[in-house]
Amino acid sequence: MLKPQDHQRIAKAVAVAEAKTSGEIFCIVAGEVSKYREVPLAYAAAVALIAPPAALLLGLHPWTLSTLGNGWASAPDLGQAVSQALGAYAALQAILFAITAFIVAIPPIRRALTPRFLKLHRVKRTAYAHFASTGLSHVETRTGVLIFASLDDKQVELVADEAIHREVGDVAWDSAVAALVKGVKSRDPASGFVNAVEICGAALAEHFPPAGPHPDHGDGVVEL
Repeated sequence: MLKPQDHQRIAKAVAVAEAKTSGEIFCIVAGEVSKYREVPLAYAAAVALIAPPAALLLGLHPWTLSTLGNGWASAPDLGQAVSQALGAYAALQAILFAITAFIVAIPPIRRALTPRFLKLHRVKRTAYAHFASTGLSHVETRTGVLIFASLDDKQVELVADEAIHREVGDVAWDSAVAALVKGVKSRDPASGFVNAVEICGAALAEHFPPAGPHPDHGDGVVEL
């Protein structure tokens, strides 16, 4: 997802920013935070439930499939005709479900059809989980910042610790998110991360000056 030189650019931006503050900045770039397996199933169920009734409203009768086009009158009795019609209806639903699920499961199609609110929820949840796992939530000064981007989901999330919210407010974080979003949308995530890190670093330096060496978090950049 990132070229070696892009990784180095982001790591350098993190190092420069952290040299001016006691705050910690960590960047994570992911391809896709979830497989969204429920999405193909939801679309398949919707098509299987809606398409057959819609076909009936349009005058298409599934029971004609079971009698090779001879129509309702050719059935020996009403019970057999109803049974054939219900069987054809159920078979049609099963076929529609399978075909729709297969098509929607193709990654580019699934990504396009996945609701944005679901992507936002999964990205936010993943970002908070990584904020805890990286140890930023245990920084004594409560000044950890995680900058997270999911490139395939085209969603970003910035998680800042409580001390930062009290001192900095939302303006700097909104600007950092906007810079990262711009980079992701323009297919230049490295520049987006660098700009976001510089904005966060400036905000941290203003309110939280250096106070000794930083804990070892590597180079501050991780690809998932």
